[in-house]
Amino acid sequence: MSFDVIKRIALFFVLCVVQILFLNHIRLFNIATPMLYIFFVITFHRNTPKWALLLWSFALGLAIDVFSNTPGLASGSMTLIGIIQPYLLELFVPRDSIDDLEISTTTLGFGKYLTFSSILTIIYCLVFFALEAFSFYNWMHWLSCAGSSALLTLVLILSLEAVRKK
Repeated sequence: MSFDVIKRIALFFVLCVVQILFLNHIRLFNIATPMLYIFFVITFHRNTPKWALLLWSFALGLAIDVFSNTPGLASGSMTLIGIIQPYLLELFVPRDSIDDLEISTTTLGFGKYLTFSSILTIIYCLVFFALEAFSFYNWMHWLSCAGSSALLTLVLILSLEAVRKK
């Protein structure tokens, strides 16, 4: 087993435990919940096979669903951003870059990393809260939950990225 797989498994468990034990109990202004486990999908290398990315994304979403009592919300949303991630990444990575490019602020640059992670986070939060509400009757509450959770999650992702690269 390679060192990258061991790091990926460790990141899987750390993000899962942090989300379940700490972040699920945070609800700012009764609308914003941080979802730091999105960071897991953002950090996949450029040459990761799409099937592996889907399996990892679904497995983390399923683990979050099981321990957070959100049946199918996290796994469905994580699988969706697992599908989108490689195609979105190609828009931000130069064509002549190496195949095993690690996604970080140092390799992409802060602006591209911020845009890339913002798009994935916003898509995730919109889908997650749309599945949770299962209707658009109270669409202002849906948008406020999705927007504030995406913003809070993005702040945590950028903080974690700043610590990770130092």
